Amino acid sequence: MPALAIRAYTATTALGRGRDALSEALRSRRSGLRRNDFGGEERLDCWIGRVDGLEQSPLPSALSDWECRNNRLAWMSLQQDGLQEAVAEAIARHGADRVAVVMGTSTSSIGATEEAYTRLSDGGENSGEARRFPADLARPIIHTPHSLGDFVRHATGLRGPCITVATACSSSAKVFAQAARLIQAGLADAALVGGVDTLCGSVLFGFNALQLVSPEPCRPFDANRVGLSLGEAGGFAVLERLAGGETEGLQLRGYGESSDAHHMSAPHPEGLGAQLAMRDALARAGIDASEVGYLNLHGTATPANDSIEALAVAGMFSDSLHAGSTKGWTGHTLGAAGIVESVIALLALENGLLPGTLNSATPDPACGPQIRFDNAQRDIGFAMNNSFGFGGNNACLVFGRA
Repeated sequence: MPALAIRAYTATTALGRGRDALSEALRSRRSGLRRNDFGGEERLDCWIGRVDGLEQSPLPSALSDWECRNNRLAWMSLQQDGLQEAVAEAIARHGADRVAVVMGTSTSSIGATEEAYTRLSDGGENSGEARRFPADLARPIIHTPHSLGDFVRHATGLRGPCITVATACSSSAKVFAQAARLIQAGLADAALVGGVDTLCGSVLFGFNALQLVSPEPCRPFDANRVGLSLGEAGGFAVLERLAGGETEGLQLRGYGESSDAHHMSAPHPEGLGAQLAMRDALARAGIDASEVGYLNLHGTATPANDSIEALAVAGMFSDSLHAGSTKGWTGHTLGAAGIVESVIALLALENGLLPGTLNSATPDPACGPQIRFDNAQRDIGFAMNNSFGFGGNNACLVFGRA
């Protein structure tokens, strides 16, 4: 595929706001996980990756129609690392109608919908009136999966194609592929891609119902892992057609997607969908697996996911690959995992820091030598990111330096 320039990128997670906070925590191996302090009195006994300051950061009055926790995090993330300036420059070059908005999310602003149902007005048993959402939450746009995409479009002034991708935990990795297709098809010249997901009851209690939530900080690829730690995050990147003669900068070089549809929540037992996505990403990038210096693994710390992803990786890469899961730092941020971990892959290209796997101490014997627990420091030419979602929605991205 034709490479796309990455003009700006950022992520805000439980580790802090923007790339510097993320880099510092990765380097010092400081986790953002905390014992669960989200929700009401009946809280799950688990650990979460919670972004500080959202409760004290309402949206500007001009954007109050989109007020909710998820869009607050989107707005906070948009303010970091020169993202808004990069969007303005893309508009100046191409026009607002030629810059697409492609957002990924899993639950969008469902937390606001949960609150609305708990506060339904009571028309009275004999009044004949239907129960209604309270006035402050009677805003239809925040009760749809497209809440995030619509908010970002209005917050940035972009008027190109606007799409929300909701494919569970692969959502904000697939936005890169969707944007690349829009640009290649001539429907846009640039794109703002990203993803945001925030903590809410549906997420915490839903994953707990699947018996996937760990009562301790998650330990990806550890022999004694018992489950995941949920988190929230937001992140964005600006993609653009390459200008003639560009010889510097970071680039999206390839993407691969697959849908193995093996099971609603379990990956294919032989990792066939994961391998297909990785192979297609390498093919679009025009590189061999041996050229990849760093792979950010999906690595959720659930028993099945980690062992199957490790099997797929071992079947494709040599022992020299440095692969690790960063969910011990951020928690599993669901629909935002793709953008957050793409940012980490881009940071690895930019500064040579290759994160290992936090909190893990005893390697699972089923995992190959590609799975690293310790960080490493070295220059690399290509980095990859895996994001695998429920229902067999798999995505893999390849990033490189010009």
